[in-house]
Amino acid sequence: MDYKRVLTVQDISCFGQCSLTVALPILSAAGLETCILPSAVLSTHTAGFSGYTFRDLTADIPAITAHWKKENIKFDAIYTGYLGSAEQIGYVMDMIRTLGKEKFVSIVDPAMADYGKLYPGFDAAFVEEMKKLAFSADIILPNITEACFLTGCEYNEKYDSSYIDELLAKLREGGAKTVILTGVSYSDATTGVVVLEGENKQYYEHRKIPKGSHGTGDVYAAAFVGAYLRGKTAYESAGIAAEYTVRCIENTIDDASHWYGVKFEPVLPYFIGQLN
Repeated sequence: MDYKRVLTVQDISCFGQCSLTVALPILSAAGLETCILPSAVLSTHTAGFSGYTFRDLTADIPAITAHWKKENIKFDAIYTGYLGSAEQIGYVMDMIRTLGKEKFVSIVDPAMADYGKLYPGFDAAFVEEMKKLAFSADIILPNITEACFLTGCEYNEKYDSSYIDELLAKLREGGAKTVILTGVSYSDATTGVVVLEGENKQYYEHRKIPKGSHGTGDVYAAAFVGAYLRGKTAYESAGIAAEYTVRCIENTIDDASHWYGVKFEPVLPYFIGQLN
C-alpha cells in the first residue's frame, strides 16, 4: 500500500468528538501518515456547552509553516475543516501553494454554515475569503447551505433535482473542480450525496436518520478523505463515508447521555474493512 502523508488544518475541541479529535484517528485508521495543524484549541465544542475556553492559534501558524519549509516537509494532501478567520484561510492557501508534493490534492470542507445560516462569528467577508480557498481546491465538500453561500443562491429547505443542478452549475462557474455535495434529500426516508466530477454527476442515496448528531460532518469529511487517499474514486469515497457515518449515528442514537458526538471509534473496523 502506498503510504501517503496528509496534513489536516482545523481546530481541536478537547472534548466532544469533532474536528481534529475525529479527523486524526479516522485518517490514521485509513493507513495515512496524519499531520495536524490546530487552528484553535477549545475545551469543548460550542454546541450545547457553555463557558468553554477558546485559544486562537492564528499567530502560531506562520512560524510552523516556515519551519516545515525550512525542513522541506511536503504533503501528498492538505485537508481543511473549520477555520476560524479570514487570516487563517490566507495561510492555508499559502500552504497549498508551497507544501505539496508533485502529485498533490487539496480537499476543502468549507465548514461555515448549516440550516440556512452562517455559524456564529462568520460574516460576508469570511465567505468571500472562503470562496477563494474553495474554488482553488481540487475537491470541496459543502453542504447545501454552504453551497448557497459560495454561489449566492437562495437557500431552500424544500427543493427538487433542478435546484440542486442549479447549485452545482453555479459552483462549477465559480471554479469548483470536484464537488461532494452532502445532505441532498429528495424524500423523507432517504438522503444522500451528489458527486460532480467535470460534467459527470452521480448520486449516492442512503437511509436517513431523523435525529441529528454533533460532529457527523467532520466524521464524514475525514472518512471521505481517508478513502480517497487510499485510492478509491470520489464516488466510492462518498459512499464509504456516508455508510460509515450512518453506522456511527446508529451506534450512538440509543444512548441519551452521549448527546455531544457519535461513538465512531467502535465502528472503525467497518470503515477499515470497506477500504480493504
